[in-house]
Amino acid sequence: MSKENQLSNMLNEALESADVVAAQLADTSRIEALAVKLAEQPRHVALTVARGSSDHATSYFASLTMSRIGVPVASLPMSVATLQQAPLRVSGQLAVAFSQSGKSPDLVGTMQALRDAGAFTVAAVNVAGSPLESACEYFLPLLAGPELSVAATKSYIAMLSLSAIVVAHVQRDVDLLKALESLPDKLRAAGRLDWTRAVNELKDVDRMIVIGRGLGLAIAQEAALKLKETSSIQAEAFSSVEVRHGPMEIIDRGYPLLVFAPRGPEQAGLIQLAADMRARGARVLLAAPDDVADAELPLVATDHPALDPIAAILSFYVMAAGLAATRGRNPDAPRHLNKVTETH
Repeated sequence: MSKENQLSNMLNEALESADVVAAQLADTSRIEALAVKLAEQPRHVALTVARGSSDHATSYFASLTMSRIGVPVASLPMSVATLQQAPLRVSGQLAVAFSQSGKSPDLVGTMQALRDAGAFTVAAVNVAGSPLESACEYFLPLLAGPELSVAATKSYIAMLSLSAIVVAHVQRDVDLLKALESLPDKLRAAGRLDWTRAVNELKDVDRMIVIGRGLGLAIAQEAALKLKETSSIQAEAFSSVEVRHGPMEIIDRGYPLLVFAPRGPEQAGLIQLAADMRARGARVLLAAPDDVADAELPLVATDHPALDPIAAILSFYVMAAGLAATRGRNPDAPRHLNKVTETH
């Protein structure tokens, strides 16, 4: 590990994720109270509101909620509520906002509009006392603490873990609740995995595709964003089934692909796609648990498959910090970006 990598806030903050999750699990009283409130009135749909890394976290929340509880979840374009001022029919439905700072005016305005329209609004925010918290009826603190790097890491993982804790309590899923207890230790193990091969393979690339599916699509989206932010790689994320349509045209010999294949019903298809792309001559980096023979990159298997993507993105973050340093870039201060982006 390089000296630059050792000193980056991005790396240090990513490795703090295990302690963040432990803090969330130490006091789940607010989440348990939310689960009771949600049980009082059935919700037919749920909406999520977020941007950037936070929006990728809502993708995990949505997939987990739909697959385990059965409530359809959709990401709401903020301009519908703010610029178009649409008469949204959301009375009695759930609306959840994810944010690190809770300051962006369009995020705050959208949640206020949804609340005024009768939605039950929940803010999952890292900064206590933010405008977003005030705009929403219910507040869930992420407990990630100060995040100095522009590239969000521990706050993103905090959003994923919070999503899993909420869903586990709403379901009263004993197995998932038990598996969450060991997640901090699994994250520590994930932060120690050796992804040097990815650094070596990607140090000179300028474009690539990141692939996932199901719960793993959320981390493919996040990984692609981080590759753009911290290494200036034009990385795009696709589902493994979507990449077989139009994107397949650009995958030729030597084209780099990062494929996340954690456990779950989607894994077999992801492994098959990786094999097909290898046969085509693409430069494939398959990230999978130890029992997958052809994996180039290791993944930690947590105590529940639904939690595997959380550990996987931490392994990626550690690699991404090292990759940025190898490419001569500062992962804490990407060009043209600020920590808080206030959009309207």
